[in-house]
Amino acid sequence: MATNHQPKHFVAVHGSCQGAWIYYKLKTLIEIAGHRFTSVDLAASGINEKKLNEVRTLHDYTLPLLDVLASIPEGEKVILLGHSGGGMSAALGMEKFPEKISVGVFLAAIMPDTTHGPSYFLEEDLTLAKTFVRPGSIYLEDLSTAPKFSKERYGSVKRVYIVCKDDLAIPEEFQRWMIEIVGATEVKEIKGADHMAMLSKPKELSHCLLEIAKKYD
Repeated sequence: MATNHQPKHFVAVHGSCQGAWIYYKLKTLIEIAGHRFTSVDLAASGINEKKLNEVRTLHDYTLPLLDVLASIPEGEKVILLGHSGGGMSAALGMEKFPEKISVGVFLAAIMPDTTHGPSYFLEEDLTLAKTFVRPGSIYLEDLSTAPKFSKERYGSVKRVYIVCKDDLAIPEEFQRWMIEIVGATEVKEIKGADHMAMLSKPKELSHCLLEIAKKYD
């Protein structure tokens, strides 16, 4: 098992309508600090060659992340970061590979629980859903019939939520509401950060993540 003095491996998932490129500033800062940073293009996103009409479920959309997690050698763990709608893909990664994730970090992200169906937090706020306009990009039809995330797998992974204080896409009140409903091992906040904290406050976000890296093995 890694110690606090060994390099950690961050795996980052982007939000809807984005791509792995969104993390270019953060990746540099984390790697300068001596850690590894892998940002993943989800299906039909960034430079991923899939067409959007070929991606019909959250699982299909998340498959590139699941492939990365499947490739992590036995006995190693990563810090999994999900931003915005990418929190759902991060949660699916935690459900499939809990043994390979030391902590799941939700950055102003949708964070599901183990009580409600996966679509609950998306359906709860229509205004929020409208910020993710891209046909099929939040897979509400698929999620409305999907099984709940399990306490034994997803629920067994420690969760840290990073609140972006000036977020207008997923307002702080909504972020706090999810934290209250779902629960988190730890809550951090970045003052002055808008929804794209990796662009607006990369140094502050990097500092948060490096603190997390020291704490969770």
